[in-house]
Amino acid sequence: MATLYVYGAFLSKMLNKEVDWDSDTIKVLLCTSSYTPNQDTHDYADDLTNEVANGNGYTTGGATLASKTATYDAGNNRLTLDAADVVWAASTITARYAVIYDSTPGSAATNPLIAYIDFGSDVSSSSGNFTITWDSNGIIRFAL
Repeated sequence: MATLYVYGAFLSKMLNKEVDWDSDTIKVLLCTSSYTPNQDTHDYADDLTNEVANGNGYTTGGATLASKTATYDAGNNRLTLDAADVVWAASTITARYAVIYDSTPGSAATNPLIAYIDFGSDVSSSSGNFTITWDSNGIIRFAL
């Protein structure tokens, strides 16, 4: 079962205007099981290791999230960040983690990490679609 974790520094990065969900280029990249996520200390993309190799339907740096939304539900006091599902078509990929980050600053040392998904085990595609289907309640939901 896949589980999403928000990197601890993400909220402070949003408040410091380092991440703008609506207007920045938010991407998702894939890492192998050799990456060891650290929710508390990883804050920028230079902390990432073992990204899936370029080729076979995957491009280094991952895919750009399309149709991003940030929606506030006043009735339930929730803020939801969402985007369209991501598909790497006709790909041969094996990944354990998907990492969401802001690529707008432009370098690994300055690209803030947002969240990561632990698929629970390796997930693979073989000359087919590798798809991330976001939860129907959104990618990230904050209770306020």
